[in-house]
Amino acid sequence: MADHVPTQSVKEGIQGRRDDLWSMNSTIFKNPELGYQEVIAHDTITSTLEKNGFQVKRHAYDIPTSFEAEYGTGGRLVIFCAEYDALPDIRHACGHNLIATSSVAGFLGLAQAIKASNIQGRVRILGTPAEEGGGGKVKLLEAGAFDDDPAAAIMMHPTSAHAIPSEITGIAGVKFVASLKLRVEFHGHPAHAGGAPWEGRNALDAAVAAYTAVSMLRQQIHPDERIHGVIEDGGKSPNVIPSHTKMNWYIRSPTVARGSELLTRVKNCFEAAATATGCTLTYTEAPTYMDLRINNTLSTEYASLMAKLGVNFVPRIEEPFTFSTDMGNVSYTVPSFHGAFGIPGSKGALPHQPNFALAAEREDSFDIALSCAEGMALLGWRVLTDDDVAAGARRDFEAVE
Repeated sequence: MADHVPTQSVKEGIQGRRDDLWSMNSTIFKNPELGYQEVIAHDTITSTLEKNGFQVKRHAYDIPTSFEAEYGTGGRLVIFCAEYDALPDIRHACGHNLIATSSVAGFLGLAQAIKASNIQGRVRILGTPAEEGGGGKVKLLEAGAFDDDPAAAIMMHPTSAHAIPSEITGIAGVKFVASLKLRVEFHGHPAHAGGAPWEGRNALDAAVAAYTAVSMLRQQIHPDERIHGVIEDGGKSPNVIPSHTKMNWYIRSPTVARGSELLTRVKNCFEAAATATGCTLTYTEAPTYMDLRINNTLSTEYASLMAKLGVNFVPRIEEPFTFSTDMGNVSYTVPSFHGAFGIPGSKGALPHQPNFALAAEREDSFDIALSCAEGMALLGWRVLTDDDVAAGARRDFEAVE
């Protein structure tokens, strides 16, 4: 096995394609697309990879906006996960353009190192659409995208530089909480609101009662749990008793087990509201996002590699971010790395706030993403070439936290 770290090859593989990566990043940012609608992002990324000599499988795993490319032969496999969907109304206010850029750059850097060193090992870039609630990685897991016994799955996520200590660039090991998502629809009976309201069964009353009950429940939940919901359809006319309403809810908790218990309590609120108003209800559950597990070996190794590049990362923090990601599901399937890096912007520019999109657009944020991608590529190299690192990552994955 190779025992050196090919810093120069990785840098050439990434910085040598800086113009292509900047063009790709800018195109994704300027054309925000919602989950499973990322046609421009899909075509832009795949064209960039093809331009640089890689064979790409477009529309991979029967998902129209997924893709896959691989380089190398034999040995262990490392997968880079690329996200590129945007948010409704606030565009790339979660910085997924930078996630796509860092993962593609990491893939290019590691592929260059494999080519230059002629080692046994494979690196794959996997397009993972619809992270923002659509569960793209959940579908890819079900379709077999991670069935080749990968030694590691790797990606990183931007956050505000103001959200982390000023002396560091990022955090190698972060925990995200689990998220359980569902829509609830209340079905009543219409009636003339002025002429014969007693003939109706008011589905809006059911939704309001449900919202009120959940609001009261919040006082009794743990401080590290969250419940948030909106009324997506509350009726069409004040003069008609609404016969149908729809609500969308997220339940977050540090673990799936605790989240499932909280979901039961939330459903009790919905069912009580339906009973009180004489309505019926139906549920549509979205893919559950499992809590994101930290792999100590991968996180510690990444922080060490970045230190050698002159960039300060802490190996991990214990307090979980109250965000959720479908990368959590991957972390329960293969050894996974999901670090966070800070990008400059206004003090209130946090993910999922409109001004974070301004931070994600900046060229200096792009440069930070490329710097982090060098570390991602080197981490992949260590997994491919160092038996102790690969075994440690597997051991951490198999350990029960």
